[in-house]
Amino acid sequence: MPSLLSPEEWQALVLSVQVGLVATLASLPFAVGMAVLLARHAFPGKQIVNGLVYLPLVLPPVVTGYLLLLTFGRHGPVGALLERTFGIVFIFRWTGAALASAVMGFPLMVRAIRLAVEAVDPRLEQAAGTLGASRGWVFLTVTLPLILPGILAGVILGFARALSEFGATITFVSNIPGQTQTLPLAIYSFLQVPGGDAAALRLVVISILLAMAALVASEVLGARVARRIAGR
Repeated sequence: MPSLLSPEEWQALVLSVQVGLVATLASLPFAVGMAVLLARHAFPGKQIVNGLVYLPLVLPPVVTGYLLLLTFGRHGPVGALLERTFGIVFIFRWTGAALASAVMGFPLMVRAIRLAVEAVDPRLEQAAGTLGASRGWVFLTVTLPLILPGILAGVILGFARALSEFGATITFVSNIPGQTQTLPLAIYSFLQVPGGDAAALRLVVISILLAMAALVASEVLGARVARRIAGR
């Protein structure tokens, strides 16, 4: 039986999943740390940090992509340093697409995890602290198990956002088949050529199914967070 997708379509789908997984897993520790910092600590400039975290949600994605290009491009301060020191190059590579997706999905991950942290009664953490547990141990044994559904919800939302990323990716790493051409970029490319409508439609359907699955899973996990915290 012939494949439902052409090799080019499979390539875009596999690359999208690869980029989404790498982007989500790489940014997860930072998202957890930032969520705990914003939910549990007061410090000078907190509102500025909060604004910077959520800035990609309100900025045009093209602007975010251009800022990434200026920062992580071969002539950017961070990009030049990484290439010279470690041989790491983001521009025109799938790793650059993963970086763009991570930046765009980061605010959604932080938001979901932060809500879970804020829902945890601080008295539970304080009680563990009075028994002699260190802050790290309290987090691992008390906070982390309670916020785990929120972390999973954030991971799913971040992964879904990574799958749908277009503007920042095409601005930062261009649209290169087999290297940076993820599902949204492949759909755009198919729509630019005669006879590409059928392939674009297939990828659109796949994108909708993946997004709906992620949203449903996020809602289910969010409900579990509420029930767990309420003790029901």
